[in-house]
Amino acid sequence: MGRAKELIGLVTASPWKAIDADTPELANPPKPGVDWRVVSVLVTVAVVLTLQEYFGDRGTYYKWFGVPRGDRYGELKAFAWWAGWRVGGYVLIPLVVMALMRERILDFNLRLRGFLEHLPLYLFMFAVFFPVLYAASHTASFQHTYPFYKLANRSWFDFVAWELLYVAQFFALEFFFRGYILHGLRHRFGAASVLVMMVPYCMIHYGKPLPETLGAVGAGILLGTVAMRTRSIWGGVLIHVAVAVSMDSLSLWHQAR
Repeated sequence: MGRAKELIGLVTASPWKAIDADTPELANPPKPGVDWRVVSVLVTVAVVLTLQEYFGDRGTYYKWFGVPRGDRYGELKAFAWWAGWRVGGYVLIPLVVMALMRERILDFNLRLRGFLEHLPLYLFMFAVFFPVLYAASHTASFQHTYPFYKLANRSWFDFVAWELLYVAQFFALEFFFRGYILHGLRHRFGAASVLVMMVPYCMIHYGKPLPETLGAVGAGILLGTVAMRTRSIWGGVLIHVAVAVSMDSLSLWHQAR
């Protein structure tokens, strides 16, 4: 019950008040004029998501380099293209903007302290979710969907290489949405930054099943609130990676039976 109460305390309205109280910039109303930090963050978001949409998918890779024929790792290379664009767009471009703004990287919710303090809580969250995940893994649609890389069961190299790419893009995702956007807007919007971040986070799920896209609204608010409260994205990274690797592993396990 203690862990459950702690979880409820992190994601209800009261942590939003705590987030605002822990944001000293809000105590001093901003002077009239353009807030170039906010402008830089939001323009970066628009540019990065546009680049991802037009160049960052596997379709672009196949269009530019051709559909692999006879290449043992052709499909894996296409996924490497996809993951590379995520890392480049979600991490490298924001790092350049942060350098221009003379910001400290660790301040963008990258510190380990808040994560380590709440590590048992994140493990509890995963333990609560895992039975649902396990039940879903028995369905044909689940096994048909995961892993995205259909040759992941061909060899240990294929499986490990794919999971490393998958993990890299999840880190990039959390860094961008729960680190760069939230910290970049916190000084002006406080806890409301979570809602600003949630909108594009929901939109990147367009094209996926409707329940998953709608679920991204709640997930975005939950992960964003926890990240701002703890000043760490690592909990979100852990949950994302644990769920994703579990989904792939369960699917392959069922398919092999």
